[in-house]
Amino acid sequence: MDEKAMRYVSAPRRRRWILERLQETGFISVASLAQDLAVSDMTVRRDLRKLEERGEVRVVHGGVSLLHGPMHNPAFAARSDLESAAKAAIAREAHEFVGPEDTVAIDAGTTAYAVARALSSDFAGTVVTPSVPVIQLLLSRGRVRVVALGGELLHESQAFAGQMTVDAVKGLRVGTLFLGAAAVDERGVYVATDNERPTKLALIDVADRVVLLADHSKFSTAAPVLLCPLDRIDALVTDGPLPVETEALLRHTSTSVILARPERSA
Repeated sequence: MDEKAMRYVSAPRRRRWILERLQETGFISVASLAQDLAVSDMTVRRDLRKLEERGEVRVVHGGVSLLHGPMHNPAFAARSDLESAAKAAIAREAHEFVGPEDTVAIDAGTTAYAVARALSSDFAGTVVTPSVPVIQLLLSRGRVRVVALGGELLHESQAFAGQMTVDAVKGLRVGTLFLGAAAVDERGVYVATDNERPTKLALIDVADRVVLLADHSKFSTAAPVLLCPLDRIDALVTDGPLPVETEALLRHTSTSVILARPERSA
């Protein structure tokens, strides 16, 4: 539906549309809703108040999240809304690596979380994860076996980390690890804090295949902690394009590059 048509739909239909979007993304900002629905911020806020009064959503600073969904941390929710179309496209492409009964590991982070959301309804495999949002999401997927990696909870990333988490990885084996990153360049994959590094390296070590998830912004930003060189990565899923130096090194390491195309708004 185009923007002009969206402007004139009824309030109940707008609210149904908002709930459908929340099921896909977990969090949406008021500004994004106003733009997508082609209505004012005030109209969006009225719709959100009605949904909150019915107990269907939770209105937070700057936007709205699912009341019983995994997005309880405002910082995580806000990051999830950044480049949300790119993350959803990357998740759709990454899903091609998942068989119906595979054992996969899903890293912490908002792009990896998008992969969990994209799992097919008939997926009956096993998910290994340190991510609290992923764990909470999969509580509603009765056919999925979840191996939760415990340890110290990092509130900013909403993930478990530390030696207990690393120890929990030992003895496991996963077919595919969906790995998140804070930044990527020709030197390798970077993370934001050193606390994250041991868990991610442990998961890389037990994975038969490592699939890096990185939207285009990760190639033009910086992060302080080098996680691993690019030759530890089997495939990269991105919405591109890649910097010339990084693309050349990926060819040299025989890393597959899958380009995801975000869907245009109807």
